[in-house]
Amino acid sequence: MLLGEPPLSASLEMEEVRLVYVIVQTGGKQYRVQEGDVIRVEKLPLEAGAQVTLDEVLMVVGDETKIGKPRVDGASVTARVQRNAKAKKIVVFKYKPKKNYRKKTGHRQPFTELVIEKINA
Repeated sequence: MLLGEPPLSASLEMEEVRLVYVIVQTGGKQYRVQEGDVIRVEKLPLEAGAQVTLDEVLMVVGDETKIGKPRVDGASVTARVQRNAKAKKIVVFKYKPKKNYRKKTGHRQPFTELVIEKINA
């Protein structure tokens, strides 16, 4: 590289690719998803391999941003159910000091794992 020459990286033209993602609501929770993402949502009554359409799209970010009031009209997300399972066990331990009261239980929350296939905006 000689003095006064721009570095090689500056001379290459870069294409600006705008990242497209949406905010979708399911099971009372909101998720930021893109195509190809794997998310865990509250358990859905579907078998593995089934297609599901999530219609509650709250925001679409791409070349232009669309914010729904409360939802974006005509927008949806197509996903495929990867599996239904249970999360890791959490331990619930209750006790009262000086009263010899101890209670130990556990809980495993069921969930559905979804693979985001297509964003229709």
